[in-house]
Amino acid sequence: MTDPYASIDGLRVRLDGAVLRLTLDRPAKRNALDDVMVAGLIGAIDAAGRDERVRAIVLAGEGDHFCGGADIVARNAGGPDAPRPRVGSIQRRVPSLAHRLVPLVLSVQVPVVCRVRGWAAGIGFHLAVASDFTVAADDARFCQPFGERGFTPDSAGTWLVPRLVGMVRARELLLLGRKLHAAEAVDWGLIHSSVLAANLDAEVERLVDRLAAGPTVALGLTKWLLHSGQSATLDAHLHDEALALELSSRSDDFREGMAAFIEKRDPGFRGR
Repeated sequence: MTDPYASIDGLRVRLDGAVLRLTLDRPAKRNALDDVMVAGLIGAIDAAGRDERVRAIVLAGEGDHFCGGADIVARNAGGPDAPRPRVGSIQRRVPSLAHRLVPLVLSVQVPVVCRVRGWAAGIGFHLAVASDFTVAADDARFCQPFGERGFTPDSAGTWLVPRLVGMVRARELLLLGRKLHAAEAVDWGLIHSSVLAANLDAEVERLVDRLAAGPTVALGLTKWLLHSGQSATLDAHLHDEALALELSSRSDDFREGMAAFIEKRDPGFRGR
């Protein structure tokens, strides 16, 4: 069986205790994603959702940038004499790659923390805003370069951005290509926080440690409720809340949380 946590070309994967660390590793290309890297991310995140050892996931980029987007240059570097792909090649490829990755980040019942320095562009932008918590260095930049390149957004950009910032600001980002500094991204409600670049790693680890030590079942179900509630009716959502409450109240962490409350101490959750 293939190890879903095996590193591949362009992507370092490491299970560090209860934390799955996924590091984009093409610094010379601003960590632009190719199809192999996207497939590796999908495999690792999908496996983490079933792996009871994993209690938090970290997305990061090697070097000076998080992710400059998809590597469209390499994808179209066949040269003038290269055969053209069959009609519909994008339509066939995208649903199993970029269009699987962002929904996985949104729906996996494990908290996802994204660490951003430098550029987060295109699908890198979308991964950052789909994560549960994104911490960016104060010199980080966020942008949607699609219009500047002459094509339309993918990887859920036109679904995520309006829901986070509203339609007026979404048009600025997606139609005009406005570039945001990290502090602006925080003010617009796109990311969790912006910190001094020198403090980025410490702040990310502080947050990851807290999440990895939390009640994993309850956190995962709460994340599910937040995501599914965006498209559910009130009655359907209340049904889901009752289901999540039933499941979380049967967990060992619920019993530990109640005992800690009664005994006036900090809980020691084990993620079960």
